[in-house]
Amino acid sequence: MRIDLTCLRTGLLLALVAAATLPGSARGAEPTESAAAAGENKDGADWKTWQVNNEVTDVASVQRGARNFVSYCMGCHSIKYERWSRLGADLGIPAEVLQKQLIPPGDKPTDYILTTMPAKDAEAWFGKVPPDLSLMARARGRDYLYQFLKTFYVDSTRQTGANNLRLPTTAMPDVLSELEGLKRAVFRDVQERGEGGEVNHTLVFDHFEPVAPGRLTPAQYDSFVRDTVNFLDYASEPTQAARRSLGLWVVLFLLLFTWLAWQMKREYWKDVH
Repeated sequence: MRIDLTCLRTGLLLALVAAATLPGSARGAEPTESAAAAGENKDGADWKTWQVNNEVTDVASVQRGARNFVSYCMGCHSIKYERWSRLGADLGIPAEVLQKQLIPPGDKPTDYILTTMPAKDAEAWFGKVPPDLSLMARARGRDYLYQFLKTFYVDSTRQTGANNLRLPTTAMPDVLSELEGLKRAVFRDVQERGEGGEVNHTLVFDHFEPVAPGRLTPAQYDSFVRDTVNFLDYASEPTQAARRSLGLWVVLFLLLFTWLAWQMKREYWKDVH
């Protein structure tokens, strides 16, 4: 079912309340030095190496991603270059299921996939209008989106109560916190001596620490994010699966044509030699 703006605001309120009620030492993203590096959980320490490894040919995954997008993303974001009818045809979704489960009330299958959030309200709430996601997978890359959706953490210094490692000071609230749960980021102090002998301190991310559990297990949430990114990858170029399939035949045709042209050249030039 679709999550509307009321649910979005509810999720935002949940993140703010959780951030406000945490103890001072475990509060949000306030940088804290790791007290016991040895034996400590290093969950998320390798987040920059995370890869989504999806394929848009996995239609079931893209279908689940479409459901995820409608439920959790379309309250703020649009896919303005994609029509509902094209989505249904590409993903093999029956018209009655498409109309009942995905298309918002009042919209037609021929309409583009657009958010209902007024731009003025979005700018007032978040400081900027949420971007259209039609080409986000092309612009940023699939791994970027995967890392972004998995590195939110509680930050009581932010207006939304959340921050992100992949996109620091992001204006987007952690709308998926009810699924993943809440976690805080632990930073360690790295000291470097400068040219003049002064000691420079740099806070470097060390690991995540859970604060409150979500409705999904880590494995389930990971699958949720992978499906969502797979859908955004499809939306960035709905014809890419067909293009790759056709490309194989084009290459085979060119190889055959090259062989025929070479045979013809040999026939024409045999008397010259």
